[in-house]
Amino acid sequence: MENHHCAEDHFENSGFNYTLSMIRGKYKIVILYWLNENQPSMRFNELKRSINNISFKTLSNTLKEMEKDKLIFRKEYPQIPPKVEYGLLDRGKSLVPILDMLCQWGNNHKNDKLA
Repeated sequence: MENHHCAEDHFENSGFNYTLSMIRGKYKIVILYWLNENQPSMRFNELKRSINNISFKTLSNTLKEMEKDKLIFRKEYPQIPPKVEYGLLDRGKSLVPILDMLCQWGNNHKNDKLA
């Protein structure tokens, strides 16, 4: 088997596990996708409409986690009604090539016969 960058560490301390911790969850990769597709930023309700079947609470909590992990930014505008936009920080943008590879893999294998 070929040598992988994470092979020398225990899984818990590996870069692979760290990366998974940044994108783990049902919606984080989807949020990264939509924010990348709609740069420089999207409003909360635009994200909500773009992601099927996500509740306001789940979207809000997930965005807070991603902001804490410095993957996205949140910009508030002092106006009424309130306006909040979200976008990718450089750290989040650095995950885009990984998303592109996942897309490429899916395109290459989505028609594979499994049986």
